[in-house]
Amino acid sequence: MKVTALIENKETKGLACEHGLAIYIEYRGGRYLLDAGQTGICFENADRLGIDIEKIDMAFLSHAHYDHSGGLGEFFKRNQRAKLYLRREALEYGYYKITETVKKDNGFSRETAEKYRDRFVFVEGDQQVTPGVWLLAHHLPGLEERSRKACMYEEKDGAFAPDRLKHEQTLVFESDSGLVVLNSCCHSGAEKVIREVQDVFPGQKIAALIGGFHLMGVNGAGTMAGSREEVEKLAKELQSMGEFGLYTGHCTGTPAFEILQEVLGERLSYFSTGTVLEF
Repeated sequence: MKVTALIENKETKGLACEHGLAIYIEYRGGRYLLDAGQTGICFENADRLGIDIEKIDMAFLSHAHYDHSGGLGEFFKRNQRAKLYLRREALEYGYYKITETVKKDNGFSRETAEKYRDRFVFVEGDQQVTPGVWLLAHHLPGLEERSRKACMYEEKDGAFAPDRLKHEQTLVFESDSGLVVLNSCCHSGAEKVIREVQDVFPGQKIAALIGGFHLMGVNGAGTMAGSREEVEKLAKELQSMGEFGLYTGHCTGTPAFEILQEVLGERLSYFSTGTVLEF
Protein backbone atom coordinates (compact mmCIF):
# COMPACT_ATOMS: atom_id res chain seq x y z
CA MET A 1 0.00 0.00 0.00
CA LYS A 2 1.32 3.41 -1.03
CA VAL A 3 -0.09 6.78 0.09
CA THR A 4 0.89 10.10 -1.56
CA ALA A 5 -0.06 13.62 -0.48
CA LEU A 6 -1.07 15.32 -3.74
CA ILE A 7 -1.59 18.64 -2.00
CA GLU A 8 -1.39 20.12 1.49
CA ASN A 9 -0.80 23.57 2.93
CA LYS A 10 3.01 23.54 2.82
CA GLU A 11 5.10 23.88 -0.30
CA THR A 12 7.67 21.13 -0.67
CA LYS A 13 9.67 19.38 -3.40
CA GLY A 14 8.82 22.16 -5.86
CA LEU A 15 5.13 21.18 -5.89
CA ALA A 16 2.15 23.50 -5.62
CA CYS A 17 0.42 23.96 -2.28
CA GLU A 18 -2.84 25.45 -1.02
CA HIS A 19 -5.05 25.32 2.05
CA GLY A 20 -6.58 21.95 1.28
CA LEU A 21 -5.89 18.25 1.12
CA ALA A 22 -5.88 15.57 -1.56
CA ILE A 23 -4.44 12.08 -1.13
CA TYR A 24 -3.68 9.39 -3.73
CA ILE A 25 -3.61 5.74 -2.65
CA GLU A 26 -2.40 2.59 -4.44
CA TYR A 27 -3.73 -0.55 -2.78
CA ARG A 28 -3.73 -4.16 -3.99
CA GLY A 29 -3.78 -3.18 -7.66
CA GLY A 30 -6.41 -0.43 -7.22
CA ARG A 31 -6.00 3.34 -7.46
CA TYR A 32 -7.94 5.64 -5.14
CA LEU A 33 -8.36 9.35 -4.46
CA LEU A 34 -9.35 10.89 -1.14
CA ASP A 35 -10.50 14.51 -1.59
CA ALA A 36 -9.42 16.95 -4.30
CA GLY A 37 -8.14 20.03 -2.52
CA GLN A 38 -9.55 23.50 -2.95
CA THR A 39 -8.96 24.25 -6.64
CA GLY A 40 -7.85 21.12 -8.50
CA ILE A 41 -4.21 22.24 -8.68
CA CYS A 42 -3.40 18.97 -6.91
CA PHE A 43 -3.79 17.23 -10.26
CA GLU A 44 -0.94 19.30 -11.70
CA ASN A 45 1.15 17.92 -8.85
CA ALA A 46 -0.05 14.44 -9.79
CA ASP A 47 1.20 14.99 -13.34
CA ARG A 48 4.61 16.03 -12.02
CA LEU A 49 4.71 12.96 -9.77
CA GLY A 50 3.85 10.62 -12.65
CA ILE A 51 0.40 9.76 -11.31
CA ASP A 52 -2.24 9.21 -14.01
CA ILE A 53 -5.52 10.67 -12.77
CA GLU A 54 -7.46 9.00 -15.58
CA LYS A 55 -6.60 5.59 -14.11
CA ILE A 56 -8.07 6.25 -10.65
CA ASP A 57 -10.69 3.57 -9.98
CA MET A 58 -12.62 5.13 -7.10
CA ALA A 59 -12.77 8.47 -5.27
CA PHE A 60 -13.88 9.36 -1.74
CA LEU A 61 -14.97 12.64 -0.18
CA SER A 62 -14.01 12.85 3.47
CA HIS A 63 -16.46 15.70 4.15
CA ALA A 64 -18.23 18.56 2.43
CA HIS A 65 -15.90 21.51 3.04
CA TYR A 66 -14.63 23.53 0.08
CA ASP A 67 -10.92 22.86 0.73
CA HIS A 68 -11.54 19.14 0.15
CA SER A 69 -14.34 19.20 -2.43
CA GLY A 70 -13.40 22.27 -4.48
CA GLY A 71 -11.21 20.36 -6.94
CA LEU A 72 -13.75 17.65 -7.72
CA GLY A 73 -15.01 19.38 -10.86
CA GLU A 74 -11.50 19.20 -12.31
CA PHE A 75 -11.22 15.57 -11.24
CA PHE A 76 -14.45 14.62 -13.04
CA LYS A 77 -13.21 16.35 -16.20
CA ARG A 78 -9.95 14.41 -16.16
CA ASN A 79 -11.35 11.07 -15.05
CA GLN A 80 -14.44 9.88 -16.91
CA ARG A 81 -15.20 6.69 -14.98
CA ALA A 82 -14.47 6.75 -11.24
CA LYS A 83 -17.43 7.07 -8.89
CA LEU A 84 -17.28 9.39 -5.87
CA TYR A 85 -18.31 7.84 -2.55
CA LEU A 86 -19.74 10.40 -0.14
CA ARG A 87 -22.36 10.92 2.54
CA ARG A 88 -25.71 12.20 1.29
CA GLU A 89 -25.54 14.93 3.94
CA ALA A 90 -22.65 16.48 1.99
CA LEU A 91 -25.25 17.79 -0.46
CA GLU A 92 -28.24 18.34 1.79
CA TYR A 93 -26.96 21.28 3.84
CA GLY A 94 -24.82 24.35 3.38
CA TYR A 95 -21.87 24.27 5.79
CA TYR A 96 -20.63 27.49 7.31
CA LYS A 97 -17.81 28.65 9.53
CA ILE A 98 -19.11 31.36 11.82
CA THR A 99 -17.31 33.78 14.10
CA GLU A 100 -18.90 36.80 15.72
CA THR A 101 -18.39 38.80 12.53
CA VAL A 102 -18.06 36.25 9.71
CA LYS A 103 -20.46 33.87 8.03
CA LYS A 104 -18.94 31.92 5.16
CA ASP A 105 -20.24 29.30 2.77
CA ASN A 106 -17.94 26.39 3.50
CA GLY A 107 -19.55 23.62 1.52
CA PHE A 108 -19.74 21.53 -1.61
CA SER A 109 -20.10 23.41 -4.92
CA ARG A 110 -23.76 23.30 -5.99
CA GLU A 111 -22.67 23.58 -9.63
CA THR A 112 -20.42 20.52 -9.36
CA ALA A 113 -23.11 18.59 -7.49
CA GLU A 114 -25.67 19.22 -10.20
CA LYS A 115 -23.35 18.59 -13.14
CA TYR A 116 -21.81 15.33 -11.92
CA ARG A 117 -24.51 13.82 -9.73
CA ASP A 118 -24.52 10.64 -11.83
CA ARG A 119 -20.99 9.99 -10.58
CA PHE A 120 -22.04 9.96 -6.91
CA VAL A 121 -22.50 6.89 -4.72
CA PHE A 122 -24.07 7.70 -1.36
CA VAL A 123 -22.76 5.79 1.66
CA GLU A 124 -24.76 4.98 4.78
CA GLY A 125 -23.43 3.68 8.06
CA ASP A 126 -20.25 1.60 7.91
CA GLN A 127 -19.66 0.12 4.49
CA GLN A 128 -17.01 -2.00 2.81
CA VAL A 129 -16.84 -0.50 -0.68
CA THR A 130 -14.37 -3.02 -2.10
CA PRO A 131 -12.40 -5.83 -0.42
CA GLY A 132 -10.22 -4.35 2.31
CA VAL A 133 -11.52 -0.78 1.89
CA TRP A 134 -14.05 0.65 4.36
CA LEU A 135 -15.91 3.90 4.93
CA LEU A 136 -17.03 4.52 8.53
CA ALA A 137 -19.64 6.90 9.87
CA HIS A 138 -19.34 8.71 13.18
CA HIS A 139 -20.87 6.76 16.08
CA LEU A 140 -19.78 8.58 19.22
CA PRO A 141 -21.75 11.35 21.00
CA GLY A 142 -20.67 14.90 21.68
CA LEU A 143 -19.77 15.95 18.14
CA GLU A 144 -21.94 19.08 18.21
CA GLU A 145 -19.87 20.51 21.06
CA ARG A 146 -16.69 19.90 19.03
CA SER A 147 -18.26 21.78 16.13
CA ARG A 148 -19.33 24.66 18.33
CA LYS A 149 -15.76 25.11 19.61
CA ALA A 150 -14.46 24.96 16.03
CA CYS A 151 -17.00 27.59 14.87
CA MET A 152 -18.58 25.12 12.43
CA TYR A 153 -22.31 25.31 11.89
CA GLU A 154 -24.81 23.83 9.47
CA GLU A 155 -27.79 25.62 8.00
CA LYS A 156 -31.13 24.02 7.29
CA ASP A 157 -34.46 25.69 6.63
CA GLY A 158 -32.95 29.07 7.46
CA ALA A 159 -31.75 28.10 10.94
CA PHE A 160 -28.19 27.49 12.18
CA ALA A 161 -27.05 24.76 14.55
CA PRO A 162 -23.67 23.19 15.40
CA ASP A 163 -22.52 20.87 12.62
CA ARG A 164 -23.42 17.26 13.48
CA LEU A 165 -20.64 16.01 11.14
CA LYS A 166 -23.03 13.66 9.36
CA HIS A 167 -21.22 14.58 6.13
CA GLU A 168 -17.86 13.32 7.43
CA GLN A 169 -16.48 9.79 7.06
CA THR A 170 -13.32 7.86 7.88
CA LEU A 171 -11.54 5.82 5.23
CA VAL A 172 -9.85 2.60 6.38
CA PHE A 173 -7.60 0.20 4.45
CA GLU A 174 -6.75 -3.27 5.74
CA SER A 175 -3.03 -3.40 4.92
CA ASP A 176 -0.40 -6.03 5.66
CA SER A 177 0.95 -3.69 8.34
CA GLY A 178 -2.44 -3.18 9.99
CA LEU A 179 -5.31 -0.76 9.55
CA VAL A 180 -4.40 2.47 7.77
CA VAL A 181 -6.88 5.13 8.89
CA LEU A 182 -7.45 8.32 6.89
CA ASN A 183 -9.65 11.14 8.15
CA SER A 184 -8.80 14.38 6.42
CA CYS A 185 -9.68 16.78 9.26
CA CYS A 186 -10.74 14.66 12.26
CA HIS A 187 -13.34 17.27 13.19
CA SER A 188 -14.76 14.90 15.79
CA GLY A 189 -11.31 14.61 17.40
CA ALA A 190 -8.42 12.39 16.36
CA GLU A 191 -8.87 10.27 19.47
CA LYS A 192 -12.56 9.70 18.64
CA VAL A 193 -11.69 8.66 15.10
CA ILE A 194 -9.31 6.03 16.46
CA ARG A 195 -11.84 4.87 19.06
CA GLU A 196 -14.51 4.43 16.37
CA VAL A 197 -12.12 2.37 14.25
CA GLN A 198 -11.27 0.21 17.26
CA ASP A 199 -14.98 -0.34 17.89
CA VAL A 200 -15.57 -1.50 14.31
CA PHE A 201 -12.37 -3.60 14.14
CA PRO A 202 -11.94 -4.91 17.71
CA GLY A 203 -8.52 -6.34 18.43
CA GLN A 204 -7.04 -5.39 15.06
CA LYS A 205 -3.75 -3.53 14.90
CA ILE A 206 -3.79 0.05 13.69
CA ALA A 207 -0.75 0.95 11.58
CA ALA A 208 -1.33 4.66 11.07
CA LEU A 209 -3.65 7.64 11.32
CA ILE A 210 -3.27 10.08 8.41
CA GLY A 211 -4.98 13.47 8.20
CA GLY A 212 -5.44 16.86 9.79
CA PHE A 213 -6.41 17.11 13.47
CA HIS A 214 -8.29 20.44 13.19
CA LEU A 215 -6.42 22.20 15.96
CA MET A 216 -5.69 25.46 14.13
CA GLY A 217 -7.49 28.69 14.97
CA VAL A 218 -9.98 30.51 12.76
CA ASN A 219 -7.22 32.79 11.46
CA GLY A 220 -5.25 30.05 9.76
CA ALA A 221 -2.50 27.48 10.18
CA GLY A 222 -0.28 29.84 12.14
CA THR A 223 -2.84 30.01 14.94
CA MET A 224 -4.22 27.49 17.43
CA ALA A 225 -7.69 26.82 18.80
CA GLY A 226 -7.79 25.83 22.44
CA SER A 227 -5.00 25.72 24.96
CA ARG A 228 -1.61 24.04 25.21
CA GLU A 229 -3.05 21.81 27.92
CA GLU A 230 -5.80 20.58 25.60
CA VAL A 231 -3.33 19.74 22.83
CA GLU A 232 -1.02 17.96 25.28
CA LYS A 233 -4.00 15.98 26.56
CA LEU A 234 -4.83 14.86 23.02
CA ALA A 235 -1.23 13.82 22.41
CA LYS A 236 -1.13 11.74 25.58
CA GLU A 237 -4.47 10.11 24.77
CA LEU A 238 -3.29 9.15 21.28
CA GLN A 239 -0.08 7.87 22.82
CA SER A 240 -2.06 5.59 25.13
CA MET A 241 -4.21 4.12 22.34
CA GLY A 242 -1.50 2.12 20.60
CA GLU A 243 1.84 2.37 18.83
CA PHE A 244 0.54 3.43 15.40
CA GLY A 245 2.18 6.17 13.36
CA LEU A 246 0.67 9.66 13.17
CA TYR A 247 0.94 11.70 9.98
CA THR A 248 -0.70 15.09 10.13
CA GLY A 249 -0.78 18.59 8.69
CA HIS A 250 -3.34 20.80 6.91
CA CYS A 251 -5.80 21.94 9.62
CA THR A 252 -3.62 20.81 12.54
CA GLY A 253 -1.76 24.11 12.40
CA THR A 254 1.88 24.81 13.18
CA PRO A 255 1.61 25.74 16.89
CA ALA A 256 -0.41 22.62 17.74
CA PHE A 257 1.86 20.40 15.63
CA GLU A 258 4.88 21.60 17.58
CA ILE A 259 3.19 20.84 20.92
CA LEU A 260 2.08 17.40 19.71
CA GLN A 261 5.64 16.64 18.62
CA GLU A 262 7.01 17.59 22.04
CA VAL A 263 4.92 14.76 23.51
CA LEU A 264 4.87 12.23 20.66
CA GLY A 265 8.39 12.67 19.31
CA GLU A 266 9.24 10.48 16.31
CA ARG A 267 5.77 8.92 16.28
CA LEU A 268 4.48 12.13 14.72
CA SER A 269 5.41 13.25 11.19
CA TYR A 270 4.28 16.16 9.04
CA PHE A 271 2.27 15.02 6.01
CA SER A 272 3.22 17.72 3.51
CA THR A 273 2.66 17.93 -0.24
CA GLY A 274 4.60 15.17 -1.98
CA THR A 275 4.98 12.97 1.12
CA VAL A 276 4.93 9.25 0.24
CA LEU A 277 4.14 6.56 2.85
CA GLU A 278 4.24 2.79 2.36
CA PHE A 279 2.60 0.11 4.49
